[in-house]
Amino acid sequence: MFTIFDDELDALARRSVAQQREFHGGRWSGERLAAHQWRSLRETLRYTRGRSPFYAERLAGLTEPGIDGLDAAGFARTVPFTTKQDLRDGRYDLLSKPVSDSWVFYETTGTTGPATPCPRDNTDSIVNNAALTVAYREVFDEHGDDHVVAVLGPTELHSTGDTFGDVCRNLGHAVVKMWPHSPVVGFDRALQMLRELRVTAVFCTPGMAMTLAKEARRAGLDPAADFDLRLLMFVGELVTPQLLKNLGALWNAQAYSCMYASQEASILGLAHVDGRLRTVPQNVFYEVVDPDSGQPVEPDARQVREGELVITHLYRGAKPLVRYRTGDLVRLEPAGPGESYPSEILTPMGRVRDRIDLNGRTVTAYELEDFVLSRVRGCRDYHITIDRESGVDVLTVDLELDAPDEEAHAALVASAADAWGCPVTVRTARLGAITTTGAMVSWKAARVQDLRSAVDAEREAALAIARERDAR
Repeated sequence: MFTIFDDELDALARRSVAQQREFHGGRWSGERLAAHQWRSLRETLRYTRGRSPFYAERLAGLTEPGIDGLDAAGFARTVPFTTKQDLRDGRYDLLSKPVSDSWVFYETTGTTGPATPCPRDNTDSIVNNAALTVAYREVFDEHGDDHVVAVLGPTELHSTGDTFGDVCRNLGHAVVKMWPHSPVVGFDRALQMLRELRVTAVFCTPGMAMTLAKEARRAGLDPAADFDLRLLMFVGELVTPQLLKNLGALWNAQAYSCMYASQEASILGLAHVDGRLRTVPQNVFYEVVDPDSGQPVEPDARQVREGELVITHLYRGAKPLVRYRTGDLVRLEPAGPGESYPSEILTPMGRVRDRIDLNGRTVTAYELEDFVLSRVRGCRDYHITIDRESGVDVLTVDLELDAPDEEAHAALVASAADAWGCPVTVRTARLGAITTTGAMVSWKAARVQDLRSAVDAEREAALAIARERDAR
């Protein structure tokens, strides 16, 4: 209710909710959306150029008439990218407001390099949380009422607890925030609270859901029968449809990839009741570029674009970004005929850096995870090791299963041979904490050990976190 104490913020909140509801209900035309995007994009360029030391220098060549005359081609041609390295090097110079004008300070994890500041002001939170609230209302309503929601994520210097806590409060749902890796909470207490409070929905990473299932089994509990979960809302890691099915079956709950976001770029995609992620075009301007050349990707015959996502914020908060290269591979495809919700369907496919060469074929993180989980049911965890023998790339897939599955093993062997020419060894194993580090480091560092190359900084960081967690 803080907005009631500030007339401008109160008006912004009401306007944001009204616009999101109208758009969600299909009451925005394409022309209205395009006009909104270009008007807002030009305002962002003026705002950042006038307030941010970094963008004052980066956008110095833009004139007022030049900004007014920008179209998509001109924008891509004349406005340079902002990169992750720019965020690390520029740090506070990227901000368009001093930290004192924000309401909260967050930063990236800093596990593989300097943490970058990500303060949020009230505009940032209002605009993003309005979109989340409108989208999630239908998702939660689809699964009954009287929800008790657990947010399983760190709250210190991270937005997870604040964001989902605020959105669930908007929706009228009770919230319990806890971090099972914390020595104060721990997994035994977390499982106890899930049962004691009869928690119906959980926001967490897929890795956390896997770990909770394993810990429940060790405690003599059945995740599918001994809990009251109806909804699993996943965030923070790569999520394929097969992973959603697998974890949904483990917990006897409906699993969603609830958003696509990052600490530095905030909300870029939202789950809807049909289970698909959609863009948020009132808040973000989207481009798709070739990850190697940086050139715009042209839509194919079905109007689908696939490549690295580049975003520009269309709202003016503490740290709006202009042509920010997310480092993530995505697929953007138009809504189907007759669909009421008009924004594009967004499929994250893993980081650009997580692409892997297998016998001359470039394979994405999405493809590797789908390869494993589309052929295995009841998988509580998995890990992939890559090596090269006699000039051929080979895979070892370790699976943590309720029971050995020879049919699944055979399917993995045949599929890898057909797709990539890779011999495969499949093993049933109890996996350690390395697979729980995806949200802290990266999917690849957590899920793949590539013996063909030296251990890199991300794998080292993941191993360090895993050693600490295994020691508890």
